[in-house]
Amino acid sequence: MTTPRDDRTEAPPTTPIPVDPAVPVPRDTHDPAVRPEPARPDGGQAGGVQPGGVQPGKIRPTRISGTWVAVLASVVVLIFLLVFVLQNLTGVTIHFLGISGTLPLGVALLFGAIAGAVLVGLVGAARIMQLRRQAKRGLH
Repeated sequence: MTTPRDDRTEAPPTTPIPVDPAVPVPRDTHDPAVRPEPARPDGGQAGGVQPGGVQPGKIRPTRISGTWVAVLASVVVLIFLLVFVLQNLTGVTIHFLGISGTLPLGVALLFGAIAGAVLVGLVGAARIMQLRRQAKRGLH
């Protein structure tokens, strides 16, 4: 039985090998004739997808990162509310269900906003409970 003869030589080619940037170049660290791909600024490969199917430059958000975004947004909102209350310290008389009292205007408006948010939250929670009950029964 004969074996195929290997005609490759170890000497590098005398003329430069033309490289088409659209065609990926195979990487072989032992062959000096093969040039490595230039590094991309975004860290990705020529195809635009890194190993593992992740697109370069796109990091999947985690729950903790979402929590931090919510915390930062809450801090910004609280700062605006504090500035609003501090700029509206003029006392006003509030009448509600036969009860009257004097509060700073900013605090009174803040209480009104909180009461509205609680009301909307209660209606939303009731609707969610209704939908869960229907889903449990199999009614759509």
